[in-house]
Amino acid sequence: MTSASIPGIHHITAISGPAQRNLDFYTRVLGLRLVKKTVNFDDPGTYHFYFGDETGQPGTILTFFPWAHVAPGRLGVGETQETVFRVPEGAMGYWLHRLVETGVAHQAPIERFGDKVIPFKDPDGMRLALVGVPGIEGEPAWTGGTVPAEAAIRGFHSASLLLADTAPTGAILTDVLGFTEVAREGDLVRYRAGTTQIGGIVDLRGAGGFLPARMGGGSVHHIAFRAADDAAEMEMVRKLQENHGITTTEQKDRNYFRSVYFREPGHVLFEIATDVPGFAADEPVSSLGAALKLPSFLEPRRASIEEVLPVLV
Repeated sequence: MTSASIPGIHHITAISGPAQRNLDFYTRVLGLRLVKKTVNFDDPGTYHFYFGDETGQPGTILTFFPWAHVAPGRLGVGETQETVFRVPEGAMGYWLHRLVETGVAHQAPIERFGDKVIPFKDPDGMRLALVGVPGIEGEPAWTGGTVPAEAAIRGFHSASLLLADTAPTGAILTDVLGFTEVAREGDLVRYRAGTTQIGGIVDLRGAGGFLPARMGGGSVHHIAFRAADDAAEMEMVRKLQENHGITTTEQKDRNYFRSVYFREPGHVLFEIATDVPGFAADEPVSSLGAALKLPSFLEPRRASIEEVLPVLV
């Protein structure tokens, strides 16, 4: 880590069904901001949506590749099992009522590591949860959506990974990504990234003998971890190679961050993403997500790309 690095989750990227349904659920039901509307750089006939807080700060960003006719995924080992959002502790009643009112599939509240948790699913069956966190009412909240500020989501609480063996993945989290093991509960091992509050927790669930995951609608494609800048990212790449024998991809420019990718020992696809330059790199914060943004290499194809993308309302 460089001195400027804040460890933790940068973003989580998943696969969904129809684009409009995905957009409606995350902006209208969960009240997140669409902070970037772009395309899958490797498959530009498909949108890439980024949902988060007002400015799209790391630790708040959930992104999707929506494919209208995608087959459902199957949860299994080697996958991010659940993506968990932080909400003010006093808003849990509001959220339970909202999930009922909007017809969202959910479970009764449970307790996990002493926290009250409401597990639920999005329209594609992606596993999500809300955790009530005391004392976060004063944190900034996106107020341009459908959820009042006092109840609004304040970024990620955590993500849980389903693994055949948690120890090798734990070694990557602790040695390379800035986490420390802090608790165990049943088959869960909790890791925390220093004092990072937003996106600062990863839970590893051991489930030897389960079938491997099959990617599809509702599946998490990859989970990304923070690096302050290129130098911090390259230091992590060095540690992965020298201490764990893991080689990453070359660095890829994603316009809003620069990334490397690798399969960690439990087969989950990990990304390391820089905090810079951020989502205001190509449009002002006031109008984030309003226009379709394309990387410079796709700009000459804008007309043909816009022709094949689904119309959004």
